[in-house]
Amino acid sequence: MKLVIAIVNDDDAHNVQSELTKNNFFVTRMSTTGGFLRQGNTTFMSGVDDDKVDAVVNIIKENASKRMEKEPTIPPTEMGEFFNPMMIDVLVGGATVFVLDVDQFLKF
Repeated sequence: MKLVIAIVNDDDAHNVQSELTKNNFFVTRMSTTGGFLRQGNTTFMSGVDDDKVDAVVNIIKENASKRMEKEPTIPPTEMGEFFNPMMIDVLVGGATVFVLDVDQFLKF
């Protein structure tokens, strides 16, 4: 038995959850916040049999796409100084997936 933990962008969360449940995988969904861009993420946890891990990972991979978005930069300014933020391209999306061994699984 394995525990699959996947952190995906909020924009992809609905598609990931829909495909996982459509393929009969039970999943727990939690709202989380990323550290770098401070944007919303969704963390999924799913306990799966060892032989089903690849199927879960493939579903996540197919439904959590990477894409470029424009993000404003905040240049250093002195007190009261006006600034125009420059827009830069930032790669967002995709997924961070952890697969952990489970010593014991209980369901009541």
